[in-house]
Amino acid sequence: MKAFVLHGGFGLDYLKETDMPIPSPGPGQVLIRIKAVSLNARDMGVIDGFYEPNRTAPLIPVSDGVGEVIALGDRASRFQIGDRVSGIFAQSWTTGEPTQQNWISTLGSPLDGMLAEYVVLPEEGLVRVPEHLTDEEAATLACAGVTAWHALSEEGRLKAGDTVVVQGTGGVSLFALQFAKLLGAKVIVTSSSDEKLERAKALGADYGINYATNPEWDQAVLAYTEGQGADHIVDLGGAATLNRSLSALKVGGQISIIGILTGAGVENFNLIPAIIRKAKLQAINVGSREMFERMNAALEQHALHPVIDKSFPFAQSLDAFRYLAKGSSFGKVTIVF
Repeated sequence: MKAFVLHGGFGLDYLKETDMPIPSPGPGQVLIRIKAVSLNARDMGVIDGFYEPNRTAPLIPVSDGVGEVIALGDRASRFQIGDRVSGIFAQSWTTGEPTQQNWISTLGSPLDGMLAEYVVLPEEGLVRVPEHLTDEEAATLACAGVTAWHALSEEGRLKAGDTVVVQGTGGVSLFALQFAKLLGAKVIVTSSSDEKLERAKALGADYGINYATNPEWDQAVLAYTEGQGADHIVDLGGAATLNRSLSALKVGGQISIIGILTGAGVENFNLIPAIIRKAKLQAINVGSREMFERMNAALEQHALHPVIDKSFPFAQSLDAFRYLAKGSSFGKVTIVF
């Protein structure tokens, strides 16, 4: 089989297409023929050495993928040959709150990921994907979809009539927009592109704020909500956005801290707005298998389709990463096998 393997250093120059033997499933495992994968910012971080800077062992990157079960190991009984499945991000996090041990079982680092024609995974680390989705749509769910679902439905307990601020128009952001509308909320989207804001409105966004022309976007949120602020803010920016997220938050509201697109260290963090607003700051790191399954049920019930920006063939995987790195996508970037 062919796989893309990171070895000998960090960066795309060290990610090479490699011939490898097809793996065999052991007890409780299944062999999957991969049909599509989707890319996340984390995948670029892995390739660039941000997450495991001391790693020297070869690694197959990419956390999200979908494929068909083609062989079962001994005592594997959760799936049948021909089932279409996706791996969960943290292979050992099936239910409940995460533990430190769960973070050493994540696909695409430290475990090998999905950018290979065949992958073996434990059956406990898999879920069936909704039948109405294409392979590339289903490949977007494991990280971006589950993260947005975890933030709004599981931790946020979003309800009809709430107001949600979604930062940007990447994969997590557009899933958050779609889930918020599914749950009956109003959605404010921020972007530096008027064209993307119009596309977000076509997906159901109620209001758009261009933060390039209106850098005090928190004041625009307050104006739109008649001074009350948003019930929930999905913060993807990190360092440069967290203070404004606090400013735009309703008393008793929640900020889901998800991304670090502008950096991980927040300087001059202002505690006063957090205290005044009785703010809930909840960090989100994808989610459990049970969350994934509940999200899939919602997707099926409402026939919701993920938003895909651009697809690449497997042989052009490096081009897919380069396109992702530009940061201009509207929705997910996928690779089809």
